[in-house]
Amino acid sequence: MSFKEVTIAKVNDLKEGEMKSFKVGEEKKILLTKINGRFYALGALCPHYGASLDEGILSGSRIVCPWHHAAYDATTGNVEEPPSLDALARYEVRVEGEDLVVQVPELFEESRNPDMVKPDLKADKRTFVILGAGAAGNAAAQTLREDGFRGRIVMITHENRFPYDRPQLSKDYMEGKSDEGAVQLRPEEFYHDHGIELMFQRRVSAVDVVKKVITFESGETTEYDVLLIATGGVPRTLDVPGAHLGNIFTLRSFADAATIFKASENAQHTVVVGASFIGMETANALRERKIPVTVLAREAMPFEHVLGPDMGKMFQKLHEQNGVNFRFGVEIAEFEGDQKVETVVLKNGERIKSDMVILGVGVTPATDFLRNSGLLMSDGSLKVDEHFRVGPDVYAAGDIATFPEWRSGEDIRIEHWRTAEQQGRVAGHNMAGKETAYRGVPFFWTNQVGLYFRYVGHATQWDEIVFHGDLAALDFIAFFAKNSQVYAAAGNNREKEMDAIEELMRLNRMPSSDRLKDKSFDLVELLNQSHRRLRHAA
Repeated sequence: MSFKEVTIAKVNDLKEGEMKSFKVGEEKKILLTKINGRFYALGALCPHYGASLDEGILSGSRIVCPWHHAAYDATTGNVEEPPSLDALARYEVRVEGEDLVVQVPELFEESRNPDMVKPDLKADKRTFVILGAGAAGNAAAQTLREDGFRGRIVMITHENRFPYDRPQLSKDYMEGKSDEGAVQLRPEEFYHDHGIELMFQRRVSAVDVVKKVITFESGETTEYDVLLIATGGVPRTLDVPGAHLGNIFTLRSFADAATIFKASENAQHTVVVGASFIGMETANALRERKIPVTVLAREAMPFEHVLGPDMGKMFQKLHEQNGVNFRFGVEIAEFEGDQKVETVVLKNGERIKSDMVILGVGVTPATDFLRNSGLLMSDGSLKVDEHFRVGPDVYAAGDIATFPEWRSGEDIRIEHWRTAEQQGRVAGHNMAGKETAYRGVPFFWTNQVGLYFRYVGHATQWDEIVFHGDLAALDFIAFFAKNSQVYAAAGNNREKEMDAIEELMRLNRMPSSDRLKDKSFDLVELLNQSHRRLRHAA
């Protein structure tokens, strides 16, 4: 590979603990950081969705993306937190007088595959099996190779496709802005090159954790040395008359999304049941295509139990302005139609025309195949420790895992894509023998009705919500606190602050809600001060 040397900045352009991006030519940029007196040059765009990383934050030696909170080592470019799968490109940089000179390859790339070993089945004869090819399973498979595992990796899925980006299904894909190729996480060659086998269209009927044998519905069996269960969730349906009719859908898989998209092309009356995130994102996507939508929900407003009434009303108002009709406080009595749904009948007697119904009423853990294993909790989930270990040589991650939340001390289960990826990485580290306790912070995002909404942490109960900014102007952060401790924050148009909140939570330095009642409180500066004190102490 050929290179050219480019002077892109002056030594004094960066202070200690600072990052900035600099142009290379007309279109390309390189991100420079200064850490412990040394300069580092990296790709300037997040490999996940292309966010400009200089709009995020540098937390010590950790770069956090402003959009979806992927994190990178600022000295190497290596991935530290998903949802990014790839590392940042790294370039040689040297100081020449007052200039910073970077060695730039002629074939300029912003990112690179992470450093991963090749399989060597002669050196390591073990077989690690991953049940599920979603967020957690895919992250674990990659992490095993990053951590040096050279044995056999087998991912088993009931679907007929390689791992894909599930959050896109209710967003860009449903809006018609992305296709099947854009949804797939990695090209097929990636899995082949790194010795990650996929077994498609296989449904598991039982797992014997003593004999280490997996049995399929076909009667076939396969053995494992270490097992990760990451089977995700199964969408709930409604047990009412007419639930069997055609054009009543749930949205979980790519096949679900493709079927719904096709059916919606001729829809005149569409009903979404449930004001959940999946339901509201789907309603928004259909309205973007000018399809009429009515949302039916038992709640009094969207997201009231997750975000509180003020933000619930905000979402409701924005969706109504976008043409969504709501019926709150209602329940479904039955569906009527001749083969396909034609009418939704409510328990109050109201009848709503509909030629398509989408159910967004939650999911249950996809663990029925473990019903005789003795491993399941009452809700169908698997209890794991801080290493995502269920028992000897058995791990679980993602939607099915009930895990100890290290900040609150509570056992919780979270159904978020990025959190599942975090858990998959931790499980992968431990499966590979790299003892790693989970110390991540949950995070999710939703894009709907013009919002780029971010939520950090986890709070099922709170006794106060402290607001910064202006909710009416859609420029705000809301802090959810109990006994003055902040457990979660939600915000819009506050990317740097949301990055800082996640880092402060991770470092266990989040200020109390009492301190946050000072609306001028600067969270980014608080994080920077914390790192400056650490540097001085060192």
